[in-house]
Order: sequence, then structure tokens, then C-alpha cells
Amino acid sequence: MNQLKFLSFLLLAATAALHTAVASNTASKPNILIILTDDMGYADIGAHGCKDIPTPHIDSLAKNGARFTDAYAAGSFCTPTRAALISGRYQQRSGNEDLTNVTGPLPRAVATLPQRLKAAGYATGMSGKWHLGETEGFRPTDRGFDEFYGFYGGGVGNNIPDLPNRPPVKVVRGVTMELASEYLQDAWAREAVRFVEAHRRDAWFFYLAFNAVHTPVQATEKYLKRFEHIKDNQRRVYAAMLSSVDDGVGAVLAKLKETGQLDRTLIVFHNDNGGPTTRNAVNGSRNTPLRGSKCETFEGGIRVPLLMQWPGKIQPGTVYRQPVITMDITATALTAGGADVGQCDGVDLIPFLAGKAYAVAHTALFWRCRSRSNNYGARQGDWKFVHSTEGAAEPGPNQTPARDMLFNLANDVSEQHDLAAQHPETLATLKKLYEAWSAEVDADCRKLGLEPAKIGAADARPRSKQSPPRKKAKQ
Repeated sequence: MNQLKFLSFLLLAATAALHTAVASNTASKPNILIILTDDMGYADIGAHGCKDIPTPHIDSLAKNGARFTDAYAAGSFCTPTRAALISGRYQQRSGNEDLTNVTGPLPRAVATLPQRLKAAGYATGMSGKWHLGETEGFRPTDRGFDEFYGFYGGGVGNNIPDLPNRPPVKVVRGVTMELASEYLQDAWAREAVRFVEAHRRDAWFFYLAFNAVHTPVQATEKYLKRFEHIKDNQRRVYAAMLSSVDDGVGAVLAKLKETGQLDRTLIVFHNDNGGPTTRNAVNGSRNTPLRGSKCETFEGGIRVPLLMQWPGKIQPGTVYRQPVITMDITATALTAGGADVGQCDGVDLIPFLAGKAYAVAHTALFWRCRSRSNNYGARQGDWKFVHSTEGAAEPGPNQTPARDMLFNLANDVSEQHDLAAQHPETLATLKKLYEAWSAEVDADCRKLGLEPAKIGAADARPRSKQSPPRKKAKQ
């Protein structure tokens, strides 16, 4: 009997030691918070010079961390960038060149950021806009998130309780539909705050995906009162929506500080595409001094805010001026969490911010959207090749047709001086790089059993067995 008790004691001691080791290993990992906004203009935060919309909490991430001057969204509108962020790969590799209900959801064969972090011991949660699949097998809780509160598709109403005769917006908790009880931007932030509190002793990853400032441009009286001085009503409501986002960011930062988690949390703020100033859900945003709009491959369609804070790892006030892209967020998060970074097009940005990596993060970056007037482009160093329409979404007198253009962004960030005729060799080099990349991602897409998007004919694209029936597209 004594021997049995002794063996039982050894077993309990070993189990306790194992649990302690696991807890210690998890505690040593940083928390990871990724905040994504929707359709925000490049010039609409204080860190980028905005004067009429105070964004103190968002700006604090730049003050206490890093600001990337030449950061890009992987796509020029909603779904493509989200697919790149969640997969860590150019979205064209997985066939997500358009909206989920046109070209299909993010394929099951593609490993996701939350799945990889979950395998590394993380608790995972999300609130807000998903837009990467709404049928069984493709929802957030099927793709690695332990918790989800939000909506699956594209644009939705924002649930304004103080507007009469307006039914509540439907949202999803886990996989169960329920009616929202508050303004959606407040709801997304509240869920993030709750998650941070509930998992204060865990290593966690949370994806806070605001649907602001996407249309419909709507705000509650609480936020509208802050901007009575703005006479342009669309800009005023836009400002109110963005202010609600800033309040939400502030609420999460306050909870992190209150619970003693701020110093061990990597925080990233990003936007999914340039502001829609001329086409597709025009909302009152501004991309100054950039040319172009959402759904275009001019800088105004793809250059976006990227701020990153991680106390002890990123020096406050750091400014990084080399080109980076959405997938770098994924690679940085995976590396920080000790997770698998295989088959990722992004790179870990922390060594570059710390001055430990002296080469540029990318030799070249690429964009392509065949289904939106076939806009595409490439950047290598300061040179950028652009083939993009401009203005209205549809061909006609309000749309400038696409042509091959070349810009030197070091001297011309506003892309006002086309240098294609003066530097034909540079243009040819960039086009050749683009064509090789385009062929490569199409080949990867076919390896998944998918046919890449056709030029100007997204609705005609053959669906794979994984794709749900198509519905009318929303963004």
C-alpha cells in the first residue's frame, strides 16, 4: 500500500510539473491583437496628419510603437486583403481575388493564422466582419477561432438604437444568430474587452475587425455630437464612425493596462484597402496626398495605415519607410507566437524595426484584381508599375481606361508624373516580374483544384467543390 501511495505521489508530482511547464511556456508568449478597419482613408488618422477627426488612441500606437509609411493592403477591396491576412499568402494563390460569394471562401486546405496560433497554445477569438465564408466548414469557428461574435458577409447596417422603426441587425455568436443590442462598433470592442479580461492568464490572439467605416455611413447621436462643426454631412457621419472605432481601441488598451497585459501584447492596426473616394461604397474618406480610390492599384487604392506596438520589442516613435504588405502582419504574429510560418509570403517585421535586419523586407510587391476592370501593378524599390482604371467602376465617360504607367514614388508619391516613356527598360523589368509572379500564383491556385479568376468575368469563374452557391455580391 505504501508503495502504491508513493507511485501515486510521483504521478501527481509529474503531472503538476508538466502543467507548470506548459503554463510557464504559455505565459512567456506574447498576446496578439490585430485590429482591422474597413474602407478607411489613408489621411484619416492623426498619425497621418488628419486635422478634423481626432484619433488619439489609434495614434498612441504609433507614438508608443512603430508607424509604417509605405504599408500596403494585399488587395484593393474587402475580401482579398482579409484572405491574405488570415492565410499569410497572396490571396490569388487560394483563388480569393474577389468577394467570397463570387470566387468562393478561403479554401479548407489553406492553414489559417488562428489555426496555427491555436496549435501553438493560444486561445483565439474574433469580433466583427469575417467575409471569408459563411457556409459550414468555412465560418470563423471552423477556421481556428474558439470564439466569434460578428457577421459572415460584407456590408451590414450598423444597428442604431436611437433611430425609430429600424429593426435590430442580426449578428452571430459562435454559430448562433441573435439580434444586436447596441451600435455595432461598440459591440465589437466590447467583445474584445470581454475576451481580454476572460483570458488574462492565457496567451491569446484576438482579431478585432471593425466594419467601420464601410457604408452604410451611420453613427449614433453620441458620436455625431462630437462633429457638429463639420458641415459636410457625409464627412461628419464618417468622422463619427471613425471616432467610435478610436473609442473602441481605447477601451481595449485600457483593459490591457488594467489587467497588466499591455507590456506583453503585440498590437497591430491596419486597414483593408484605400478609402473609396470615387467608387464602390463612397463614404467621405480621404486619401490625401495619394492618387486613386478603393478598387484601383494607384496608391490611394492600396497604401494604408499600419501601426504596430510591442513594449520592449519596438522602440517608441519608430518610423519604417520601406515597403511592407498585409501578409507581413501574419508572419510577424506567427513568429512572435512561436507558431508555424511555413508557406507564408510575409516576413517577420520585428528584426527590421529593431535594426537587426538591414536588407529590405521585400524585393518586390504585387497586386492584381482581374474581376475589377483588371487592375494590377508591382513595386520594386521606389519604382512602381501601374495598370489601372480610375474613377467610375464601370467603363464610360467617368472612367479613365487602364494603361501601363510608371512612377517613382520617392519623388512622386501622388503619382502625377508617368515616366513610362522616359524609362521603358524599367517598365519592362517590372512588367516581367509581375507576369512571372502572376503565373506563379495561378499555378498555386490550380494546385488547390481551383481555376484562377478570369479577366473581367468573376461571375463566370468555375466553382470548385468547396465553393458555396453564389449570391448577389456585397462588400
